[in-house]
Amino acid sequence: MEKRVLFRSRWLPWALIMPQLLIIGIFFFWPAGQAVLQSFQMEDAFGMSTEWVGLDNFRNLLDDPTYLNSFQRTAVFSVLVAGVGIAVSLGLAIFADRIIRFAMVYKTLLIVPYAVAPVIAGVLWVFMFSPSIGVITHYLGKLGYEWNHLMNENQAMALIVITSVWKQISYNFLFFLAGLQSIPKALIEAASIDGAGPWRRFWNIQLPLLSPTTFFLLVINIVYAFFDTFGIIDAATQGGPGQSTSILVYKVYQDGFKALDLGGSAAQSVILMLIVVVLTVIQFRYVEKKVQY
Repeated sequence: MEKRVLFRSRWLPWALIMPQLLIIGIFFFWPAGQAVLQSFQMEDAFGMSTEWVGLDNFRNLLDDPTYLNSFQRTAVFSVLVAGVGIAVSLGLAIFADRIIRFAMVYKTLLIVPYAVAPVIAGVLWVFMFSPSIGVITHYLGKLGYEWNHLMNENQAMALIVITSVWKQISYNFLFFLAGLQSIPKALIEAASIDGAGPWRRFWNIQLPLLSPTTFFLLVINIVYAFFDTFGIIDAATQGGPGQSTSILVYKVYQDGFKALDLGGSAAQSVILMLIVVVLTVIQFRYVEKKVQY
């Protein structure tokens, strides 16, 4: 029989969840509501005067070619970060699951990047890819490839993608490893006895059983690429060279805190929030149908 908790007091359940509701309301719904309100206003740099402008902020954004270009950059960046991050993490989890000797050492080393702050990760990879003193740049030069992300837009994008993937690998790795270890070994052994090779066992047994984990990580990584990579971009490229790495979340910061366009920045944050909500709904509506629970 299913066990259920019954509260004698009508107000006790609300009292127990009230701290969490307050945190969500203060740090999410209140700022989101303020952003929506400010997106219909025009304020001066000091917030001393406010004028209601309706949809003018949104119209100005749609007429701004630099803002429209940031959509393309954000789409490419998020697909690369989510796709490469999930693929690399899955491969590392498969290898770590098969290791017997020193398995704990390998697993510990693979989760270390998650403890590194995004800004520190950005600075670390900038040093390694520095055009003058970078270790990786030095070896790339020996191979005949000149690296200078300060001048080359594609290399700058590659730098923040590599850094973002490296920062998120540990998170993905932990979930994939847990998913692999939860698969009954009897299924793998039975397929091996039937003559299925390692690739066939992975494709027909392990990967379908990992689909719930993969779907969850897909949603998390898309949100991560849209929001949590701000610190990496600010530390590594600051949106440059030019605007080549200025994705949507970083453009909100540039227009709001540097250009002091508070109304336009609020409108951008509202659009960004709607994009993430729509993408999440689409994933749950269509991608989840292919998930085997």
